[in-house]
Amino acid sequence: MKSIVSIEHLQFSWPHSPPVLEIAQFQLAQGERLLVQGPSGIGKTSLLSLISGIIRPKARSFNVLGEDLLSKSAAACDQLRGARMGVIFQQFNLLPYLSVLQNVLLPTQLFAQREKRCIAQDASAEAQAMRLLEALGLPAAIWHRPSHQLSVGQQQRVAAARALIGAPDLILADEPTSSLDEDRQQEFMHLLMEQVQLTGAACICVSHQRALNQFFDRAIDLAVVNQAKRKAA
Repeated sequence: MKSIVSIEHLQFSWPHSPPVLEIAQFQLAQGERLLVQGPSGIGKTSLLSLISGIIRPKARSFNVLGEDLLSKSAAACDQLRGARMGVIFQQFNLLPYLSVLQNVLLPTQLFAQREKRCIAQDASAEAQAMRLLEALGLPAAIWHRPSHQLSVGQQQRVAAARALIGAPDLILADEPTSSLDEDRQQEFMHLLMEQVQLTGAACICVSHQRALNQFFDRAIDLAVVNQAKRKAA
């Protein structure tokens, strides 16, 4: 099966700090759902930031969605991320005074490819945003409410809808259930994975919670594959 993330001999460290990540090989297949586990500080968020092009890698090869990130400018990485990836940040990163619907529609207003996919699937970006919000359990009564007025669980679902709109090829989720109790974690993951499967996207989720394994095709322990941490230990 075609790989949409292919990394060889990755090394990463923050300035004036020991290595955070040293990974010989990392692969993600098209449509695969992968859970990356490990304790806090192991480099899970750094790995997502590297794959999304937010920070720059040092590697023998680093290909994401058919693009060589090693040769791309920061602006080109931003364009690739916005057009073809959906990111669920740990702190959600919603714009607080925009409404729920406006937050979800942002990627389609910034990236024409996301809007075109919405039109092909649901006739308009707004129609797809409403469909996603409804599927994720957010009632129409709050769609025009500023996002800062929502509960943590509601904000998490808005962030998921924003990531999913326009059917991106790759979903990256950073500790998406960390703010929820156990029952709400299970409910949220059921809804999220159902929508990921409908889009056909691949998904990488990082979490320290092993109870989430059931939602993924494969799980890896970053503490095992990360040579930098093993050497430090």
